[in-house]
Amino acid sequence: MNPDRELLPLLLEFQKTETTEHAIYSALADRVRGPNGDILRRIGEDEKRHAEIWGKHTGVTVTPSWWKVRLFLLLAAILGVTFAIKLLERGEEKAEKNYGRIAPHVPEANLILLEETEHEASLTALIDEEGLQYMSSMILGLSDALVELTGALAGFTFALENGRIVALAGIITGVAAALSMSASEYLAQKTDDGEKKPLKAAFYTGTAYLFTVFVLVMPYFLFSNPFAALPVTILNGVAIIFFFTFYKSVVKDIPFRRNFLEMLFISLGVAGISFFIGFLARSLMGEAG
Repeated sequence: MNPDRELLPLLLEFQKTETTEHAIYSALADRVRGPNGDILRRIGEDEKRHAEIWGKHTGVTVTPSWWKVRLFLLLAAILGVTFAIKLLERGEEKAEKNYGRIAPHVPEANLILLEETEHEASLTALIDEEGLQYMSSMILGLSDALVELTGALAGFTFALENGRIVALAGIITGVAAALSMSASEYLAQKTDDGEKKPLKAAFYTGTAYLFTVFVLVMPYFLFSNPFAALPVTILNGVAIIFFFTFYKSVVKDIPFRRNFLEMLFISLGVAGISFFIGFLARSLMGEAG
């Protein structure tokens, strides 16, 4: 078939996308062992077959977008295979909206769309990553650290008015809270009949908490004026909320906006209340002095 000139750019775009995704899945399959690697290889073969179908209609050979291949390999290495391929699927959803335009001209388009939406989705659901099993533990550590420590640092800032002392108080508070949270998660999983291992759950919770402590406290070491450090700490907290809410929304297929705004409102609300408490404490101490 010789596609109309109007459709040719769209067909070439589909061919380029499928060729690139074949390269991504194949490269991931080579790096992942066991059943996960086999699943990725099967998806990659589907993408290759789809690219060949588009190629029959365009009459040309295309090469993968290697920058995109490298980007998704990097994302998979840092954030996990599930995140990378789920993010890749989001890009596919946008392309699938154009399938209806070409279906009357390319009969195979409907079959490709079916495989993209059902077959690959079912294969992706089979991917098993340990980190995702303990996501609730990581979110527990992150959310508690964001709410508790942001509030504590805001209160310390006005009550103490000394960046180094605020940083020291934040570290002591954060480490103690991280140990407490880890112990609580360990005991919770110990009494639960779930598949999580108590020690690993405690490790993920504590690590997420300590990471958040480091990011939130660091500005107080960089700025001698605690009132200059506090806005940076709040921005760091917003960045953490944004990143992990986006991560969760991708791997769990849940809405991003609502979860982000909810967590942001809670964290900033607690910080504001704590800052006011610190103001009152400072005022009362000044009057007592």
